[in-house]
Amino acid sequence: MTASTDAPRHGTAWRLKSIFSGSVGNLVEWYDWYVYSAFSLYFAQHFFPKGDQTAQLLNTAAVFAVGFLMRPIGGWLMGVYADQHGRKAALLLSVWLMCGGSLIIAITPSYTQIGIAAPLLLLLARLIQGLSVGGEYGTSATYLSEMATHQNRGFYSSFQYVTLIMGQLLALGVLILLQRVFLTPEQLESWGWRIPFVIGAATALVALLLRRGMSETESFKRAQAPSIGLMRRLLQHPKQLATVVGLTMGGTLAFYTYTTYMQKYLVNSAGMNKADATLISAATLFVFMLLQPLVGALSDRIGRRPLLIAFGVLGTLLTVPIMTALKGVQSDWQAFALIMAALIVVSGYTSINAVVKAELFPTEIRALGVGLPYAITVSIFGGTAEYIALWFKSIGHESGFFWYVSGCIACSLAVYVLMRDTRKHSRIVDDDASA
Repeated sequence: MTASTDAPRHGTAWRLKSIFSGSVGNLVEWYDWYVYSAFSLYFAQHFFPKGDQTAQLLNTAAVFAVGFLMRPIGGWLMGVYADQHGRKAALLLSVWLMCGGSLIIAITPSYTQIGIAAPLLLLLARLIQGLSVGGEYGTSATYLSEMATHQNRGFYSSFQYVTLIMGQLLALGVLILLQRVFLTPEQLESWGWRIPFVIGAATALVALLLRRGMSETESFKRAQAPSIGLMRRLLQHPKQLATVVGLTMGGTLAFYTYTTYMQKYLVNSAGMNKADATLISAATLFVFMLLQPLVGALSDRIGRRPLLIAFGVLGTLLTVPIMTALKGVQSDWQAFALIMAALIVVSGYTSINAVVKAELFPTEIRALGVGLPYAITVSIFGGTAEYIALWFKSIGHESGFFWYVSGCIACSLAVYVLMRDTRKHSRIVDDDASA
């Protein structure tokens, strides 16, 4: 890491170009990550022995959860790499890894062809992708936050979740096109599910080209290398680390419940057909995506803490009623309205969580400080959401999962109430002021 005492001033066009390049790469990464969940209803039977649908979904959910175990390792390795060699270098490496993981899934033969090797290769691919996305979050959150100005940092940083949701939306969009336009249900279940993984590997190469043109952030260029190791320096900020864990716990669980798991919940519990459940999920995600910059901009006016508290209070009170009502929905519009109500509440977390974490840490350990504790928390709570939900269903106590989500949000609410508003007490601002 080198210091720069004459950081040049750049205009808005340069800043927007860099934010766009970083965001598009983030979009491709999350598309690759979410394609697994969107198409698991179709490929589960190919990678695991025959069984009932819930059993096969439990197997794919378990692999999905195991992939999350690599996210803390990715958050650690990529965070250290980004803080030592630059945000751009780490973002390029993460795309390479995601490309490789998608390609493995696309070409792996079925369980009937190669036996136990099929689920093992699926597991390997998800471990690679988990490593990639674990490093992507902290580095991209740091990059977008450092590229934005203080006045609109919440707005620009919200585009991390815009592209994250857009990646999930594109995964569902590909599924809808294959379901309704290009393939029959038999073709989709036989071989068509491989198409989105091929698309993911190919678009990752496009993301690499875009990210090669990114500029490094001025905050990184100015920063001096710490005199002690990055991990030792990070452990000197225990309060900030605990804050990241606490504020992420309920938010990530709520996000994965109402996005990745919801498609399966509508099919497996509410009794909807796969095509309708996919369309409802896509429609709610589209509106949810549009909300992110609006709520992010609001945080630039009123602060981050009020929005987090609003999510905590409403999420704690409304989760059980909404999930219970969804189980008995009688129409697509009713399902859409209920899920949308939940996602409006969740926007209080998703739109600003990245910038809040980035504002907690100094430049020299920012990517590591954001990425590592977040990845650990997401692995424990977000990555296991589907598995725990399906486990509660398999033992005949599905409502237990609703209370579990509500309880985790309540724990995060305690953190929101006690923490300082990072918009007023931002380490990024402090770094800029001292440059």
